[in-house]
Amino acid sequence: MKIICIGRNYSEHAKELGNAIPDKPVIFMKPDTAVLKGNDFYIPEFSNDVHYELEIVVKISKGGKYIQKETAHKHYEEIGLGIDFTARDLQSDLKSKGLPWELAKGFDGSAVVGNFFKKENYNLESLNFSLLKNKDKVQDGNSKDMIFSIDDIITFVSQYFTLRVGDLIFTGTPEGVGKVSENDVLEAYLENEKVLDVRIM
Repeated sequence: MKIICIGRNYSEHAKELGNAIPDKPVIFMKPDTAVLKGNDFYIPEFSNDVHYELEIVVKISKGGKYIQKETAHKHYEEIGLGIDFTARDLQSDLKSKGLPWELAKGFDGSAVVGNFFKKENYNLESLNFSLLKNKDKVQDGNSKDMIFSIDDIITFVSQYFTLRVGDLIFTGTPEGVGKVSENDVLEAYLENEKVLDVRIM
């Protein structure tokens, strides 16, 4: 299983970090060891500025290569929410040197993945999702604001990587990302249903 992540897929988030709005999907990867086991996230010792990034996550149900947009919807049956934890201080340092982001994005426990749900139960073109930190709403997103849709992403990614059953795609985060501190509690909602929660240790 591989974890493919899309950066800067919401224009307001790109702007809040001072990044240009991309004309093609921005891709990075997380290893399978990044998946958080349990509900406790431990801030790594190498960062003083870990940020939450809530995202819609797609689970690939049918593998493929060079997938066309008109058939992309046949390659996934379930969606859910996940949190892409990012060591922002480390990422900023790596970016300033023109280096890859993986150390800041792919460390152990940096990918929180909740339960998955049948996509036919949702309107994927206008899917609401939100994140609460200590009961205060900090992110409020809707899939209609994606620069690149789920089907666009699958089409683009499959030109470079063969997709396999069980692969996960993190589709990007809306604006409102921010720092976590010890004892914070994060709760993620898909529409009006809480689908995951994480304690920061």
